[in-house]
Amino acid sequence: MSTPLSELPIRRLTTDDLTSCADLSEDRGWPREEHKWGLLLTAGAGYGIDDPEGKGLVTACVVTSYGPELAAIGMVLVAERYARRGVGRRMMQHVVYEAGDTPLTLHATPYGQPLYEQLGFVDVGRAELVRGHLRAPEPAPVARVTTRPATAEDLPAIVGLDTEVFGLDRTHMITRLPAFADQLRVAEEDGVLTGYAAAWPNMQTHVVGPLIARDTETAKTLVASLAAGTDRPLRTDIDVRHEALIAWLKEHGLETVAFNTVMTYGVPALPGDWTRRFAPLSVAAG
Repeated sequence: MSTPLSELPIRRLTTDDLTSCADLSEDRGWPREEHKWGLLLTAGAGYGIDDPEGKGLVTACVVTSYGPELAAIGMVLVAERYARRGVGRRMMQHVVYEAGDTPLTLHATPYGQPLYEQLGFVDVGRAELVRGHLRAPEPAPVARVTTRPATAEDLPAIVGLDTEVFGLDRTHMITRLPAFADQLRVAEEDGVLTGYAAAWPNMQTHVVGPLIARDTETAKTLVASLAAGTDRPLRTDIDVRHEALIAWLKEHGLETVAFNTVMTYGVPALPGDWTRRFAPLSVAAG
């Protein structure tokens, strides 16, 4: 007799499960995203339920911890054949229980948001996903912002700025960017770092994230410099409060694909300085 779905054990995932996670993404019509799965399973804690018939995973998700003050939930997926049978709810309840007193955050699709609301997550913002080839903007008469490729010597300053803006130390993620991203660039003025951004490969696109900048002009210059270094379309999730940047991106070729709701559990708002935080590293990791 087969084990009831509600009694199948939830286990920790490892990088050995990367192919199964990518298969699960594909099963639900998402891109396989092996590169992103690899980062999340290495830097975070993955959870999954094995299909009792040996057909991969029933469900999976990944939690990226930033210490006792916040953890990000992402890649919450349920195989199509097990959809609408309470599996996603059980996985989320397990993750919330495992987190204990640690506040949680996630980016919710319209499909998943009702479940998260039922579990006690609250809406604290929105992100607009835009995608496309950035048409080169006209250069400013006098360039106020300069950017350049980041070097190993820049990492301490990048981590310091990121901690200040993100509000928590995510050294374990940021120090992986040189290997994870195809481009990592910094903006500076008078030798002081004023922003940084990465572009990492995700299927046919380059995802821009994180995007940390002193102001909108700095953010624009960083995005333009990343676009100049790739033939792929860009994809990024911009906090909707950054209206000027979103308008500029649309004026130069990117189009809105979707909106996600930023949600939290156990904390009324995200830490850090949203005015300088334009885009997350990934919606799965914050």
